[in-house]
Amino acid sequence: MGGFFGAASKEDCVFDLFFGVDYHSHLGTRRAGLAVYSDENGFDKAIHNIENAPFRTKFSSESNSMRGTLGIGCISDFEAQPILVRSHHGTFAITTVGKINNANEIVDGIVKSNTHFFEMSNGEINPTELVAAIINQKENFIEGIKYAQEIIDGSLSMLILTPKGIYAARDKLGRTPIVAGMKDNGYCFSFESFAYLNLGYTDYKELGPGEICVMNADGIKTLVQPGENMKICTFLWVYYGYPSSSYEGISVEKMRNNCGQAMARRDNVQPDIVAGVPDSGIAHAVGYANESGVPFSRPFVKYTPTWPRSFMPVNQSKRNLIAKMKLIPIKDLIEGKSLLLIDDSIVRGTQLRETTEFLYESGAKEVHIRPACPPLFYGCKYLNFSRSTSEMELITRRVIKEFEGDNVSDDVLREYTDPDSEKYQKMLDKICETLHFTSLRYNRLDDMIESVGIDPDKLCTYCWNGKE
Repeated sequence: MGGFFGAASKEDCVFDLFFGVDYHSHLGTRRAGLAVYSDENGFDKAIHNIENAPFRTKFSSESNSMRGTLGIGCISDFEAQPILVRSHHGTFAITTVGKINNANEIVDGIVKSNTHFFEMSNGEINPTELVAAIINQKENFIEGIKYAQEIIDGSLSMLILTPKGIYAARDKLGRTPIVAGMKDNGYCFSFESFAYLNLGYTDYKELGPGEICVMNADGIKTLVQPGENMKICTFLWVYYGYPSSSYEGISVEKMRNNCGQAMARRDNVQPDIVAGVPDSGIAHAVGYANESGVPFSRPFVKYTPTWPRSFMPVNQSKRNLIAKMKLIPIKDLIEGKSLLLIDDSIVRGTQLRETTEFLYESGAKEVHIRPACPPLFYGCKYLNFSRSTSEMELITRRVIKEFEGDNVSDDVLREYTDPDSEKYQKMLDKICETLHFTSLRYNRLDDMIESVGIDPDKLCTYCWNGKE
């Protein structure tokens, strides 16, 4: 995933930029960057690896040395950005959030029509550099941005820093958000709606799907009106979003509470306590507890002071061990108890199995698992949920392969996505057995959609039902 922040101020904007980007640290684990512009000093840029240290630590020097009245910054899971580009548009910096599925085809077209050299990293082209190259195919930024949104298969939201202002363009189907804030001496763009609140900004507007705006210290102007169709990622509410975030007017915390309540209304177990896997499972568990009357408790806590979220070795067995090492049990809340545990989702299932075993080792009598979203069946085509997770790594697909073999038709796969079908229940029973749960019941897709509370046609649910 990733997130970005941009600020335009009549005074120096670096303080706001530094903390605005820092508030996006939950969205990325590997790279971060800042780019600023001032009339006196021109452009300045810095990019750091944040895998083993938080953003604030890595950019403390830049927070004191950089100066500018315009700036953009980002947290990224993968590519180094913002990048600084010199072209016929002049010099500009750009940062993006999204996924490009047809990068090779686009590169071939650009290289054939114009000479362009792409920086390679681990054999892959930096997607943000590719977006800059696409924009440079057109005569102005607006046409270039629209062209990029048109030809890219996947999703694309971006900020572009120029000497005259900052352009913001939301994905053409609004799969990811961009919001704007305002205060007396300037304006900001942000992926997360809460990132500017403690900096003195108030809500100005939320960009619509495909909307393109330009911002300077005096205001924000819409250059391309938003489209009618939207497919915002539902996983933003379930997992990615920070509890204080809101998308399309619906807060993450409220949606997660709604999910928990919906799961409780359909459940029939009688556990001693309800708990959430930190951090995204907690609000779901609170909603479940409030609806069911079963007490909410924290039988274990996550120890994070010296464990950056991104401190994860490449080796999967070591990753699993470290994930387990972060969890500290509170034994007198576990021993002899029947626990109902809510996590945001099950992907491979490895970490949740480790957590369940850790609870049994700490004296739990039962561990009932309630994922807050439906089973994941499809790898996301629109956001970088995880580059390392193919569909066949998903626990659902592994179980279906065991039942059906290698070649599973779409019709058969749809049966497994139906929560009222025999195949669905058979799959759940196998997952429950494989991961050593006492019982397993997923949230239903219809309940999850209702928990968001906006028009279902505006929500992307591809990873659960394969519908685009």
